[in-house]
Amino acid sequence: MSLSEDVRSELAAIAPRKQCCRLAELSALVRSGGSVHLHGGGRVTLHLEVASPAVARRAFALLRGSGVASEIRTFRQQAFEHARRFQIHVGRVVPDAVGGGVVGKDDPRALQVLNEIGVLDSRLIPLEQPPRRIVGRSCCRAAYLRGALLAAGSVTGPPNAHLELRAATPEAAAFLARIAGQEGFFLTVHERNSHAIAYAKASETIAELLAFLGAGDAALRLGENAVVAATRARANRLANADHANIVRASRAADAQLRAIKRLESAGRLDDLPAELKEVARLRARHPTLSLRELAAKCKPPLTKAAAQRRFAKLQRLAER
Repeated sequence: MSLSEDVRSELAAIAPRKQCCRLAELSALVRSGGSVHLHGGGRVTLHLEVASPAVARRAFALLRGSGVASEIRTFRQQAFEHARRFQIHVGRVVPDAVGGGVVGKDDPRALQVLNEIGVLDSRLIPLEQPPRRIVGRSCCRAAYLRGALLAAGSVTGPPNAHLELRAATPEAAAFLARIAGQEGFFLTVHERNSHAIAYAKASETIAELLAFLGAGDAALRLGENAVVAATRARANRLANADHANIVRASRAADAQLRAIKRLESAGRLDDLPAELKEVARLRARHPTLSLRELAAKCKPPLTKAAAQRRFAKLQRLAER
């Protein structure tokens, strides 16, 4: 199961105790995953589409708890590996005249709830943003962001951590970012061809936001993944550094051996000062030892820097 599915399952199991939080969550579900249709004669119908059965059950429970009649239907998408989708239709649902789709009939309670959750005003005109009363409290902002994530959000763990909340317009995405910012979570807004998103990429921000929304288990899992990813990255850096050091040491030792052979071939090795002859003979005897290890074998033992200076002088003499 993906991290997104884990998060949705965990969040969908949360039943807000306060009525204000239930309205806020339902408002976000409708705005992020639903579509309100205005028909002639003042009729309004609502279709809500989600990808998760847990989210469908959550939306259905919220609607039923508000006294709204609804029906869940499933279908297979034509694309994306024929993924299963869930639709919640609000009101009494009957087949239309041509046998394709559905037509909702007016449900006075449904219209009242759409007004209560800030989707329609008192004249049944769609509102661009929820009124302040929907997200006026911290608990309601958490419920609203939770509904947005349930309906149209996704979460990816490290090494490329990413959380995004999808919205129909840049203004709607900016609204999500704004109420998240009121709780100390910074989300960036980005406009795409057909929609907009509010997103975060910092693992710490994502984990803290998930915990705020109620997905504590997912937040812990994300934190564990971040620690594992950081540990693996550090191990890779150390391994790469060790490899680079081994390569450099091997090349240096090879250059030192070549210098020693040139001096020996020219008959100049025995004429060198005693300290240079010492390091030359040690290198010829121990071609694979590190410079520090060779320095320790000198009598008296040398520092690594002192041994390096002797080899540098030996190589300069060999080039003359």
